[in-house]
Amino acid sequence: MPSPRRLTAVALLAAPVAWVTRAAWGLPVAVGASRRALRPHVAGSPQFSEGRFRNTLETASLPSPADRRALLRQVRDGRFNGLPAGPVPLAPSRLPAEAAELAVTWFGHSSALLEVDGRRVLVDPVWGRRVSPSPLVGPVRLHPAPTPLADLPEVDAVLISHDHYDHLDLPTVRELLARQRAPFVVPLGIGAHLRRWGVPEDRIVELDWDGEVQVAGLTLTCTEARHFSGRFLTRDTTLWSSWVVAGPRHRVFFGGDTGYTPAFAAIGARLGPFDLTLLPVGAYNDAWKAIHMTPEEAVRAHGDLGGGLLVPVHWATFNLGFHGWAEPIQRLAAAAGRSGVAIAVPRPGERVDALTPPPAVDWWTAVGSRADEPESGNDAGTTTTAAARAAAWLPGRRTTH
Repeated sequence: MPSPRRLTAVALLAAPVAWVTRAAWGLPVAVGASRRALRPHVAGSPQFSEGRFRNTLETASLPSPADRRALLRQVRDGRFNGLPAGPVPLAPSRLPAEAAELAVTWFGHSSALLEVDGRRVLVDPVWGRRVSPSPLVGPVRLHPAPTPLADLPEVDAVLISHDHYDHLDLPTVRELLARQRAPFVVPLGIGAHLRRWGVPEDRIVELDWDGEVQVAGLTLTCTEARHFSGRFLTRDTTLWSSWVVAGPRHRVFFGGDTGYTPAFAAIGARLGPFDLTLLPVGAYNDAWKAIHMTPEEAVRAHGDLGGGLLVPVHWATFNLGFHGWAEPIQRLAAAAGRSGVAIAVPRPGERVDALTPPPAVDWWTAVGSRADEPESGNDAGTTTTAAARAAAWLPGRRTTH
């Protein structure tokens, strides 16, 4: 019989192996389709050349050497800045039996349920605990999903903006496949991921930029965005997009994840104006400023699009940047106030009637950001000033024009 010391040594050696095995469990499936499987579905696109998709504008999606050095310092000093200082409040999702004329329920990050002219469209649904191919490694949720997928009413379409893990989530896709009957309407190439995960061909619609499809009386148009794609070591093998959801009476623009681009003005001129825009405001950084908008750029994009009510997305749920947790909304509120833009900032799970939105209520300041706490070692003055500007705008103002 081996000695206790030998057994202990074996156990110590086995523990890292077991952890690595668990961390890699299911990795190949979660990553999605191979480049070979993708190629037949993307090769004919004007956006696809020399083996990858490209933005209209020259866009660097990888940081420069100087930016990489700055990022290493931020990883060391500010990796916890994006955490909330307190619990994120959730709102019960009160979803009506019949879809409204124009409403949105925000579930956190970029996941939302649109109600447009009596139809429902689910956008970038991510209910998973971790946005990563691994069950043990990668950004984890900062708040629970406010509404179980099982409690969602029947939807008419599921829109995906691109294939990053925080926008295309394997566990969520599998549950929607079992619980819903709606088609997945996606940019070119993402259909290959869905096919690998068991989604039948008749529930997949793949579109290039400017392509459109009619679903349940709605026109869904795949529109330009400025971003990139990739689920592991390969990059830009699938297309990224924003989306227009147009009904007989109302129009909604969903930005997905994007940097600022002049294409917004062209989209607004051709397909707008929009009663409602959902635009990303978080995870910005100088190192990737071409592919993620700042809150101020979101306000500018909203104006380019001819937007009515602006609802911010891509914040609050995952720590993907180095700014304070509440900073995107503090900056957005200040920028919207200067520009006279109507905004609604729902809590995760909260439904907003976009035709009669309620007065803006500042709930995020009470939560606070880890970056604001003295022990974080950061200068809280900038964030505090932004909070003061937002507070000065909020009281007495309504989110209607």
